[in-house]
Amino acid sequence: MFERLKNKLRRFSKVVEEKIIEKGKATLSGETVLDEKDLSESLEELEIALLESDTALAVVEELSSTVKANLLGKKVKRGTNTAEIVKDALKDALLKILSPNNLNFDEFVESGDKPLNITFVGINGTGKTTTIAKVANRLLSAGHSVVIASADTYRAGATEQIEEHASRLGVKVIKHQYGADPAAVVYDAVKYAKANRIDVVLADTAGRMHTSVNLMEQLKKICRVTNPDMVVFVDEAIAGNDAVERAKRFDELIGIDATILTKADIDDKGGAAISIAHSTSKPIIFLGTGQSYENLEKFDANSFVERLLGG
Repeated sequence: MFERLKNKLRRFSKVVEEKIIEKGKATLSGETVLDEKDLSESLEELEIALLESDTALAVVEELSSTVKANLLGKKVKRGTNTAEIVKDALKDALLKILSPNNLNFDEFVESGDKPLNITFVGINGTGKTTTIAKVANRLLSAGHSVVIASADTYRAGATEQIEEHASRLGVKVIKHQYGADPAAVVYDAVKYAKANRIDVVLADTAGRMHTSVNLMEQLKKICRVTNPDMVVFVDEAIAGNDAVERAKRFDELIGIDATILTKADIDDKGGAAISIAHSTSKPIIFLGTGQSYENLEKFDANSFVERLLGG
């Protein structure tokens, strides 16, 4: 996972470490002070590496600026662990980029007024329906009751797909006929949850491109009529900057509260994971890491950064 990005961050660390050691050998005091010249070439290479890893330009610029501020003028005494100095500079910069990630989904569910209405949105083919099944499995394992709203009333086979997952999990699906108003489906699911003391409603909406005006208006109606407690945007980690731009647009048009990135296990670039939280100011809550219901990894910024930096 994210191997290409890991390697590029390690290369940057190695180059700066070598620069510190080389410069330290040339000083009588045994103390090295990094200046602009020492860092400019390495930072430029880092920026190119991040862009090649599908990191958003604004994120690359901020990350580079923070790393530079952390290292420029840094006094390093002979014998100091230079690897840790560079790693700490990168870690600090990455954590600042990922700062919106302060939402604990499990605590949100545990403490929220029931029933909670969680609506999932995104484009076609990103694994949204399977992700809903994974979230349902996680909630059931934590002792919560779940009902699923099949609000994708336009795609052939959509209800059958979510019903298959629900059957495996032992969860009820609220559905209407093909072509029905999806807002009415979610409304009825919330009504059912209230009547039957169900903890969480998971609403599966139709995948749609953010450029489709009519479908986005339909999504606005779902949110207006059912007032979800959380809107979760789902996209593929491997989509890179496309996923970032789509998340930004969905957030602008309907307002999202969190993101789940699927196929993170086959993403060797990692740019979307770095960029999407910063670009939307909304947290990533889970990474999809495989096909089974258990393959849903809770996103933790500190663990993610340690993984990238080889901690």
